[in-house]
Amino acid sequence: MALFDMPLDDLRSYLPERHEPDDFDAFWKRTLDEAAQLAQDGPATEYRPYDGGLSTVEVYDVTFSGWGGHPVAAWLIVPKGAPGPVPCVVQYIGYGGGRGLPHDHLVWPAGGRAAFIMDTRGQGAAGRNSAGATPDPVGGGNPQAPGFMTRGILDPATYYYRRVFTDAVRAVDAAAAHPAVDAARICVAGGSQGGGIATAVAGLRPDIAAALVDVPFLQHFRRALTLTDQDPYQEIVRFLATQRGAQEQVLRTLSYMDGLNFAARATAPALYSAALMDTTCAPSTVFAAYNHWAGEEKEITVYPWNGHEGGSTERRPEQLRWLRDRVA
Repeated sequence: MALFDMPLDDLRSYLPERHEPDDFDAFWKRTLDEAAQLAQDGPATEYRPYDGGLSTVEVYDVTFSGWGGHPVAAWLIVPKGAPGPVPCVVQYIGYGGGRGLPHDHLVWPAGGRAAFIMDTRGQGAAGRNSAGATPDPVGGGNPQAPGFMTRGILDPATYYYRRVFTDAVRAVDAAAAHPAVDAARICVAGGSQGGGIATAVAGLRPDIAAALVDVPFLQHFRRALTLTDQDPYQEIVRFLATQRGAQEQVLRTLSYMDGLNFAARATAPALYSAALMDTTCAPSTVFAAYNHWAGEEKEITVYPWNGHEGGSTERRPEQLRWLRDRVA
């Protein structure tokens, strides 16, 4: 592993052209309006008390309505004995992982905040400890490379991440609806895929209080696909290697999901991280989204000698202090 991307000074000023479809906003408004209507017409969000053997928090096994009215699982973990509604961090999971178990997610409650951990549909069954509990009933109809990146990729209406991002926006509503959560102080957070999802939600919801985005995936697709030879981006490359002639359809679909276009709409305070030896989510793709982030209050922590692990567990104290100063 070595430095392979731009020098840091160039990264800090890297502001590539965004490829944004003319109907980007209309596409996402229609998508989210449909999901909200299905949620209104369908079963209410369920918060079932869960005994995880933990004495300082209250845990709820949550089911809420996501894209297509599909049930999505989550955990809600609230500090026990809080005097009133508390801020909440909605956490999104990295690629292949599921929501795991409540004791995996105690750092935010230890800092006095609720934690809402969204399961990622179809993921959480890839030999990891963090098991998932949410199927993805939709396939997409086209040939697929193993993984999730090419499910329905020939049309933005059928693409997998349209469903995931919609679930993620609905997760904020599910967290806000619980009486222990202060709906005005909801933050989004995630690393890798989770960071890409958090970026999308921050761009789609102007009411987000803050965003914690670590080494994000799903950013600057046109550069990522030609710069890194690592999965998950390589799933799309392998697809295009056999589905010759599909490039324009694929790039058009990805333009509706690209973190650059969401970042350009995100106004919440943001704390990012990038790793200069990250061959999975190359630093130029991270800085491209960070530099396009529309909010004036933003910071990025750079790890010059790290790969996709970024700051690892050292990120949490920095994030906790940063949130403490902004979302009391």
